[in-house]
Amino acid sequence: GFWDTLGPIAATIADLGPVVRWDQRGSGRSGWAPPYSIARFLADLDQVRRHHGFDRVTLLGHSFGATLALQYALDPRYADRVRKLVYIAGIGLGWDWRGEFAARARLAREPFAARIAQLQAVPARTPEQERELEQVRFAHEFPDRDRALELAATLVQELYPADDVKGPINAEMRAWPEQELSERCRALKVPTLIIDGARDVRPRWSVDSLAEALPHCTRVELAESGHFPWLDEPAAFTERLRAFAAE
Repeated sequence: GFWDTLGPIAATIADLGPVVRWDQRGSGRSGWAPPYSIARFLADLDQVRRHHGFDRVTLLGHSFGATLALQYALDPRYADRVRKLVYIAGIGLGWDWRGEFAARARLAREPFAARIAQLQAVPARTPEQERELEQVRFAHEFPDRDRALELAATLVQELYPADDVKGPINAEMRAWPEQELSERCRALKVPTLIIDGARDVRPRWSVDSLAEALPHCTRVELAESGHFPWLDEPAAFTERLRAFAAE
């Protein structure tokens, strides 16, 4: 899970209606207060909705945020609050993609490995060195190697979630039965847009079972994008998103 990285997306759809973003519990500028669980994160999301007085919303989530948005739409307590769902570069319903992802990530990280090792060897890094380390760690996510560091720099403005946040959340998600999730998705009536980057180091076949299960799903794959398609191909991404949101 990231802090608030979706400002560039919000700017492209602000004319369609109010857009609200927030830092998740345990990251960025939000409180670092347990419990850290999917149920608590969903309640946080609903509290944001209620605070702003929205009856029904279009939810947009990226990566783990896509999982969270999907879970909100599937939860009977909140399902009638969701008008549409935008699922960006999510990981699908299972976890069998992790081995291929690890191998692909190692290969993609090779151009930046020397600098990563150099920075990791610094015993007491300055804040600037910490930011650079995170920047070079993220650079492999961008297929355009000439712009990779520039684009990665836009992602390291806020604080990461702490390990005590990510640990219980990941453990909870890994325990979800894929078949049960698939069955719940088949009953979801919310129109859903899945936007993937074909060059994401996370294999896109991981999302196939989700796309097949959703009865009202449009899937878009951007050929030159990685895990952050709104940064890799902003014009194509915006065109598809606006068309779906405005329907």
